[in-house]
Amino acid sequence: MKRFKIGLVGRIIAAMILGFLLGDVLPLKATRVFVTFNALFGQFLGFIIPLLIVGLVAPAIADIGKKAGRMLLATTLLAYIATLVSGFASYFTSISIFPELIEAGTLATSLFQENNATPYFSIDIPPLMGVMTALVLAFILGLGMANVQGVALHGVFNDFREIIYRTIARVIIPLLPLFIFGIALNMAYSGQAAAVFTVFIKIIGVIFVLHILILVLQYSMAGLLNKRNPFPLLFRMLPAYFTALGTQSSAATIPVTLRQTIANGVDKDVAGFVVPLCATIHLSGSTLKIVACAIALMMMQGTAVEFSHMAGFILMLGVVMVAAPGVPGGAIMAALGVLQSMLGFGEQEQALMIALYITMDNFGTACNVTGDGALALIINKFYKG
Repeated sequence: MKRFKIGLVGRIIAAMILGFLLGDVLPLKATRVFVTFNALFGQFLGFIIPLLIVGLVAPAIADIGKKAGRMLLATTLLAYIATLVSGFASYFTSISIFPELIEAGTLATSLFQENNATPYFSIDIPPLMGVMTALVLAFILGLGMANVQGVALHGVFNDFREIIYRTIARVIIPLLPLFIFGIALNMAYSGQAAAVFTVFIKIIGVIFVLHILILVLQYSMAGLLNKRNPFPLLFRMLPAYFTALGTQSSAATIPVTLRQTIANGVDKDVAGFVVPLCATIHLSGSTLKIVACAIALMMMQGTAVEFSHMAGFILMLGVVMVAAPGVPGGAIMAALGVLQSMLGFGEQEQALMIALYITMDNFGTACNVTGDGALALIINKFYKG
């Protein structure tokens, strides 16, 4: 018989529910065991984030830089603009809707009150460099490798990227459910589980609707430029959307996305260039989720959401997302450094971000790949129209 396997999203949801339910049942000594694991895992995450940025961003920039041509520049710029539009749309929608759904300060006592369970011990694992230092270093190295066009250093960074990929896929991702369980358990122990869980459900509903609206906007722009009805264009991409829901991977969905994009009338050569490239650099759905989840958590903590801070965060997030690896939850792992350095998110806030993001990871990926078809239509208009 074929063994039944629960995916990452299922494990994350199960971990949250179990943590919320068992918080009032498990004795304090047992709760502190999981809190101790969280303290150690949080230190490891803090250590790996700068390495993740250098290991993923630098070779990604080098790979893009080695390609030539105006179509590359146009596609990269269009993907970045689409990502920014998605991020700012998420920001304005969130600050308009979330105050009606979220009670300010919901998490303030949950994360910081004195009766939280404490770890038995912790180990300090300081990172090798700060997040912004890592980001600047990654840009210098990535642009340098693209211009020098040597193979030695690029080969080293390709190997380093593979090490980071495997660390995420084989260490961090498998341990995330246990990490989320510990956070939920401690929140339930502190008496805030019910309020937080209710808010999470509301946030997920809003973000799902936002995904649909972003896709309608992208295909409306593509339809306007091509003088075509946007809705048949969007409906023709539904096989790619549902494939991404199942695979949870932009890369694995490329063959379906490519087929449906060509069916929408995009030239084969244009589609063959734009779709695989956008699978790496266009992450509108992922950016939308991260911005909305970050704002929700800030409101739940009673933290002021200022446009100047969020604008810089969205601009930087659009760059960092290029490094999102092809593993479930890779985008949020790539974004942790920016969340930490620009929004001041600590260990527990990052854990909640991971839980919220991965719960909706399928829909974010589906939004990303479906939007790739709209960008291909726009590029096709200027190069083949």
